Amino acid sequence: MPRAVVIVNPTKFEDLEAVRRTVESAASAAGFSTATLVETTEDDPGFGQTREALLDRPDIICALGGDGTVRAVAQVLTGTGVPLGLLPGGTGNLLARNVGAPVDDLADAVTSALTGVDRTIDAGWLLLDPTEDQLADPTPVVQRPANAHLFTVMAGLGFDAAIMDDAPEGLKGRVGWAAYVLAASKNLRGEGFQLSVTLDDVKAEPVTARTLVVGNCGTLTGGITLLPDAVLDDGLLDIATLTPESLAQWAGVASTVLRGQTDDGPSIERRQGRDVVVTVSPGQKVEADGDVLGLATRLRLVVDPGSLVVRVQQR
Repeated sequence: MPRAVVIVNPTKFEDLEAVRRTVESAASAAGFSTATLVETTEDDPGFGQTREALLDRPDIICALGGDGTVRAVAQVLTGTGVPLGLLPGGTGNLLARNVGAPVDDLADAVTSALTGVDRTIDAGWLLLDPTEDQLADPTPVVQRPANAHLFTVMAGLGFDAAIMDDAPEGLKGRVGWAAYVLAASKNLRGEGFQLSVTLDDVKAEPVTARTLVVGNCGTLTGGITLLPDAVLDDGLLDIATLTPESLAQWAGVASTVLRGQTDDGPSIERRQGRDVVVTVSPGQKVEADGDVLGLATRLRLVVDPGSLVVRVQQR
């Protein structure tokens, strides 16, 4: 009989034993012999637990937590061929939403993950302050260097990362995605920074920006689509550069995004590519799938086509 491992962030649940019973019951109904829950820790959000789980060759490894738990499990599973199951436990559940997985009922999500079909998607990699050798290397993440961070949904810097940093877990637990709205309003009047972007070896003119977002898929918290052309398995990354200089221009950007316009406005530019090198001054906060990684002055972001298997609902 097939076996599943569930990497769970215990801080996301008040009654972990109830969660365990729900998972085990749904797994048994789906014909699985076991669904072993393995807890993340403050020191390890899922990387080591997933590596350990792979040693027993399970049929699927599920992430049960927020987007950070999904990112940690996915980073280890990328390239292995072992499917990733997506179980809702966070505020965003962004990868689950982008692949159409259940996000409102844990039992339904377990059933979907264990009985669904496999979909192969791209992954994005972010190199934080890459070395000159890493900038020149056509395959800089093959050896998984310590400064390489996977993202399944989006990575960003500046305003985008500041929002993630200013939305505390307690507030997200109480008010959900509205915590990000509050964090955004707090950071609207921040300073711009100098941004230079080289996309697939073509260097653009430097601009004064507020944020840059690089996405593997396009839907944000609250169902907002920032990157309307993003597709999870097209072998491309989608890049949005936001350059508003006033609250009125921020309002224009918001209108463009909320109305689903594909045409860019005066304060938003969207492009696609496979390899992005970003230089900023001064250094900016950087995030990957909501995890704030620290400050950086240079990034390299590359797509890893078809490297991650995700279990999705049968249609």
